[in-house]
Amino acid sequence: MDGAQAPAGFNPETLAQIAPALQSIIDQGTLSGAVTLVWRGGEVVQSLAIGQRDIEGGLPMTRDTLFRIASMTKPVTSIAVMMLVEEGKLKLTDPVTKWLPELADMHVLDDATGPLDATAPALRDITVEDLMTHRAGLAYAFTSSGPIAHAHHDKLGSPLVNPMTPDEWLKALGELPLSYQPGDRFHYSHATEVLGFLVARIEGKPLGQVLKERIFDPLGMKDTGFWVPPEKRDRMAKLYEAPPEGPLKDVSIPHGDTPPAFEGGGGGLVSTADDYLKFARMMLGRGEVDGVRLVKPETVDLMMQNRLTEEQRGHGFLGMPFWLSQGFGLGVSMILDAEQHQWMGAGAAGAFGWPGAFGTWWQADPANDMILIYLIQDSMPLGPEAVTAMQGQRPTGRIGGPMFQKIVYGALG
Repeated sequence: MDGAQAPAGFNPETLAQIAPALQSIIDQGTLSGAVTLVWRGGEVVQSLAIGQRDIEGGLPMTRDTLFRIASMTKPVTSIAVMMLVEEGKLKLTDPVTKWLPELADMHVLDDATGPLDATAPALRDITVEDLMTHRAGLAYAFTSSGPIAHAHHDKLGSPLVNPMTPDEWLKALGELPLSYQPGDRFHYSHATEVLGFLVARIEGKPLGQVLKERIFDPLGMKDTGFWVPPEKRDRMAKLYEAPPEGPLKDVSIPHGDTPPAFEGGGGGLVSTADDYLKFARMMLGRGEVDGVRLVKPETVDLMMQNRLTEEQRGHGFLGMPFWLSQGFGLGVSMILDAEQHQWMGAGAAGAFGWPGAFGTWWQADPANDMILIYLIQDSMPLGPEAVTAMQGQRPTGRIGGPMFQKIVYGALG
């Protein structure tokens, strides 16, 4: 364990409870390890590296351990989209068919869980904003049930590592029906993968190159990308699954010998706590960090405005009443009601972020000038109907996330 601690308005005794709390989960055998970071008012108040990144190899977690951050990729891709919006290369109201003809003349399922051949024509084209808010009517296999879930899995493969080219994948996506009419409701989906390929088409270069040139290099995010070169791979945290009983199982996703053609803007990035801190500080700084400005302040403000209607927030998300306390803007969620949010974790009204499927989580809190990062590698099922299958599973290492949040906010008093 490493850690440097400074007060910054925190009670140090309370903050010191984070390490033993996480260690207790590791000792129970449901978590391999974690890297956490607390930043406030311009300084890293606490950084912890607990447990192991590779159990079999006996390698400890370190502050520079590399993690598959899964859907923490989505806000990064969303910033790239907003940079193009600022440059006038696209508008939120634009139909995406302008660049992605594969998504023209879409059909919509009569019943989101029903047969694939019972459809009606889409009432309108999908817009850029529909994709940014997961209201395009698209799906993920793991967030859906019925035939469409299996069709997504069979035709499109994994959103994380995929042998298809972007063009092949978009063609296959366009041949599947939508689950809902564009604009109708939030349904977590391949929308941000589509956004990533849209950015790549407009810029005429692979998404990874766009993100490197526009975001990673300017911010100094030297360890973030869709592919980890061999010389860095010993720093990768293994991905573990907690079976119903018995020890953790290594289910790590292998890296190819060369960078992949498929770079999933919805979940494919690998990063570190300090790299992602730079991105989160840019977001908290309303587009600017350490003298580097990526987007205008008003662009970030626009992203932070909840766009879901009361009716749309009435639907559950991943089997949870997720929107009870939160809203969703352009690529990020934000806390609307801090008191109601206590059932999920902790945070002030206006705090924003977006988690990842492997238990990775971050939050930037403007009211407290604070950023929290929690990185683990706890696999969850991402196949068809996974949300249903997850109900009733034994608690895994991801219960440490809300514990971490509550202790930090408790230390603030």
